Amino acid sequence: MVSAMICLLKMPCAVVCSKIAKRGGAAWISTLAYSLAVYAGAPDVDQIFSARWAAGIDDGRSQLFELGWRPEARWRFNDGGRLTGRLRLRVQTESGTRPGNIENDSFAPATRPQTIGETGELDLRELYYERPLDDWYLTIGKQQVVWGKADGLKVLDVVNPQSFREFILEDFEQSRIPLWTFNAERSIDDWLGGDWTLQLLWIPDQTYHALPKQNATYAFSSPRLAPQPPPGVSALIRSSEKPDRLFADSDAGMRLSGFVSGWDVSINYLYQYDNRPALHQRFISGATPLVEITPRYHRMHVLGGTFSHAIGDWVIRGELGYFSGRYFLSNASQAQDGVASSPELSVVIGLDWSGVEDMFISVQWFESWLSDYRQGFTRPERDNSLSLLTRRYFWNDTLQAELLWIANTHDNDGLLRPSLSYELEDNLEVRAGLDIFYGKRAGLFGQFDNNDRFYISLRYGL
Repeated sequence: MVSAMICLLKMPCAVVCSKIAKRGGAAWISTLAYSLAVYAGAPDVDQIFSARWAAGIDDGRSQLFELGWRPEARWRFNDGGRLTGRLRLRVQTESGTRPGNIENDSFAPATRPQTIGETGELDLRELYYERPLDDWYLTIGKQQVVWGKADGLKVLDVVNPQSFREFILEDFEQSRIPLWTFNAERSIDDWLGGDWTLQLLWIPDQTYHALPKQNATYAFSSPRLAPQPPPGVSALIRSSEKPDRLFADSDAGMRLSGFVSGWDVSINYLYQYDNRPALHQRFISGATPLVEITPRYHRMHVLGGTFSHAIGDWVIRGELGYFSGRYFLSNASQAQDGVASSPELSVVIGLDWSGVEDMFISVQWFESWLSDYRQGFTRPERDNSLSLLTRRYFWNDTLQAELLWIANTHDNDGLLRPSLSYELEDNLEVRAGLDIFYGKRAGLFGQFDNNDRFYISLRYGL
């Protein structure tokens, strides 16, 4: 069975790779591989083959069919440095979740995945060099930087943008978009009564959230996220107006993290363009009136912190984030271009419990508050959500049952995600589950009420 699955996965990947080579799109990969073979020798290589299929619960229609190949190579150098490269090749056959169903103008040219026909996509996920240098540890190249570890929803995990091809259903590790980043860290021992680590970031990569197009399976339709033209008025979405200056439009940030009196804490600061564009609107009258929508990106300051503390079988943790100026849709007559800005304060408090063997339970409370809220905003002044994650292992940790429930208490909508995963072998896992949305169509989750799905996936590692 294992051999049959590997052959099934390798066949489309081999065909797609052949097409890339013929078109010359992989020349840079070949050049890099040759240079490394000469100067660094043979790498350590891991590979992951995967297959996913999802079908609608209500209509049985296939929503997603994806075959993937994720190779990873690591080269070690005599000076203590290490180079890591990761590729991701995906073949997605179902209309609505193909590469062409995502807006790709939000990517910088050096970051944008390469599409192969209508169904294939090749993405250099990560390519970074790391090594110690005096008191610093440097990581330079395309990478992910994760701040905050909330389940299901994000507060401080905003350094890297995200692909919303499947809304928030895809694992964050796969939906997060790696950026070309200069990442420097150093220890500061016994500072302020604890052991601290300073992290400095410089990100010259102007890549932002990858949002679904209007014809995509998970296209946004909630008034919170999408403009609502009046009846008889069509909408025309223009190309986004992106920052394009290498240095002046770079993002930069720092994090100071430490362990003090039993508490893991951090202080975070990020100066960035909001990864979520503001949808500026302009009404054009005429024989066929329309609303012209232009996505634009705006600067903001992000200041926040995290904390966690273990007490026996319990862990209390939290994140706090202040965003100096975020733009929201507004239908007020005084709102300029259909949007208005306000500072946003977001917080999450979590409580984890592992008091029963092979069991884990986590409860989280999220709140977002707009300090400059005005009448006409399409989202509430205070927005609250709750989440519950429970996980249980059976049969010597080979079978895992999990349930994630996220509920927005303002709109009374949410997402329920039960799943089962089983390790057939040490490197072969099968997973099955449900993604169930509920609530009114105007809600963040309720907008996908017709997208309830059953899915099954296979993952094989070499």
